[in-house]
Amino acid sequence: MLEKLPHAVGEALSRVRAGAEKAAFHTVAAEAPATLRVTSQAFADMAPIPARYTADGEGLSPPLAVADVPRDAAALVLFVEDPDAPSPHPLVHLIAWNLTPEDQGFPEGTFASPAGDGARHDLGRNSFLKDGWLPPDPPTGHGPHHYLFQIFALARPAELPASPGRGALLDALRGNVIAKGLLTGTYERA
Repeated sequence: MLEKLPHAVGEALSRVRAGAEKAAFHTVAAEAPATLRVTSQAFADMAPIPARYTADGEGLSPPLAVADVPRDAAALVLFVEDPDAPSPHPLVHLIAWNLTPEDQGFPEGTFASPAGDGARHDLGRNSFLKDGWLPPDPPTGHGPHHYLFQIFALARPAELPASPGRGALLDALRGNVIAKGLLTGTYERA
């Protein structure tokens, strides 16, 4: 959808960004130790996300793995945000909650997306108000966007309504995160 914005508009907005300091990793979970390891077979930390997982490709959710989950974790949350979006808050690309601590591998296409239904169903609303993976779709000419794949280990399961949004998730994380991890992928349209 954003690929249709004229290059000049993306370039004009290139300095307008939500900011990484507004991401959950740096706000409601700031005090939690960053001891979880988050990796992907598709891209390395701070490396480009292959087009296959974006709006320019099939739009599948990328494969992810989590390691070093604390034994006392009651649940996991995967929260993907784009702090480079030209908006007041980071753009939400995925909320997957109520994941068990044993859920430490998420194969390609695990989460519902434009490419298919996926296998996981405890999903929240992304910024386009759909439950599932919102593929990266930065405006042309806006510069590189950083996609923060944040994993949170919780002391107690998150009590959330069906299809929670960003605000409800942040409230559920506040004071409940015992460990966190971060993998950052990038994507840019020239």
